[in-house]
Amino acid sequence: MSEYVELPLSGIEPPLSEMERAVQDNVHRYAVEVMRPLGPVLDRLPAGDVPAKDSPLWGALAKAGDLGLSVLALMELPPVERVKLLAIATEELAWGDGGIAGAILVNNFPVMYSLLAGNLEMARYCDGKLGCWGITEPDHGSDMLDATGVLAVPNGTYGRPNCTARIAGDKVIINGQKSAWVSGAITAQVCALFTHYADEQGNTRPGVAVIVPLDLPGVSKGKPLDKLGLRGLNQGELIFDNVEVPLSHLLAGPDKYEDLAYHMLCEANPHVACTGVGLARAAFEHAWEYAHHRKQGGQPLIRHQHVRFRLFEMFRKVEAARALTRRVMEYNATAVRPSMLASTSAKVTATQTAFEVASDALQMFGGNGMTREYPMEKLFRDARAMLIADGANEVLAMKGGSDLINPAWL
Repeated sequence: MSEYVELPLSGIEPPLSEMERAVQDNVHRYAVEVMRPLGPVLDRLPAGDVPAKDSPLWGALAKAGDLGLSVLALMELPPVERVKLLAIATEELAWGDGGIAGAILVNNFPVMYSLLAGNLEMARYCDGKLGCWGITEPDHGSDMLDATGVLAVPNGTYGRPNCTARIAGDKVIINGQKSAWVSGAITAQVCALFTHYADEQGNTRPGVAVIVPLDLPGVSKGKPLDKLGLRGLNQGELIFDNVEVPLSHLLAGPDKYEDLAYHMLCEANPHVACTGVGLARAAFEHAWEYAHHRKQGGQPLIRHQHVRFRLFEMFRKVEAARALTRRVMEYNATAVRPSMLASTSAKVTATQTAFEVASDALQMFGGNGMTREYPMEKLFRDARAMLIADGANEVLAMKGGSDLINPAWL
């Protein structure tokens, strides 16, 4: 006789502390009451209407501010406690809706990257402002994550950048364009810009990281990108025409850029992994519930052996992805130097899991899964987008694999 045991919200984990439980319950309530009803609405809007002034997205972002998830406030907690709370909150947000979760989380990137650079003044300046992260360009995608050039074709280069910054006295002067994939670009007030450095002779190299207020003269924005999935997360171009930023906004110049880019990836990838876990969990739970109510052959689907096998495989993958992601976050928060190998492992594993579980869940819904009447069609599109978000998985895997090379053995 089988025995059903009801698990906590986020599965097989030790009992949560009082604070962790409060955060989980609070964010889960927001996900149920705000995100799940709004996600499908935003998904069906024309791309330009999602960040429009009269969009319901603004109300959701305002309510998210009441969740009390300030990065500056969380930094006062011990490292392990801080990353556990971030992991719990991010998973619940993504469980609610992947696109809206992205729109909420990206606002914290300028604060997060300022803290990684040790620039508390800029972190305080960005705190409370809507933010975005600009790194990819029209002619440069995931290769922009490879500041060391380790993945370039032998004896090859990545070519000329589309956006550069030069340092002149007490100013950073920015020219060029960041691609339409800048997450949060249309709603953002400040941008954590990662770009190439241009010297006085016009030679370029990685790089410069700088906080750019997006109301400065010379800054303009493109149209919101019309895309497959995560449609609640606005993405668009940023164009810079002789934009002058005070030198105090500089997070890293060419001498420190590579190290900041390394720490940035170590920090960002696990957050994307948490989003993947939340999406995967949502897909599994939809399939699990559907299997109890949908009948085939006169029996609920879950009475069929192969359906139970497939549900178990989904459950197993979600739990494994969560365990790896949280272990990586704890390791990187406490290690003398965080591991990019670990962070990319979490991102690739969790987002691949989200795609596989969403695909299997849609298959279990059969024809119903292909319709907008049921949640799986949207979840599948959102999960597919995660394989590219924050760096294509193939590029991240190659970059992580490069960290497996031990020069002493060669």
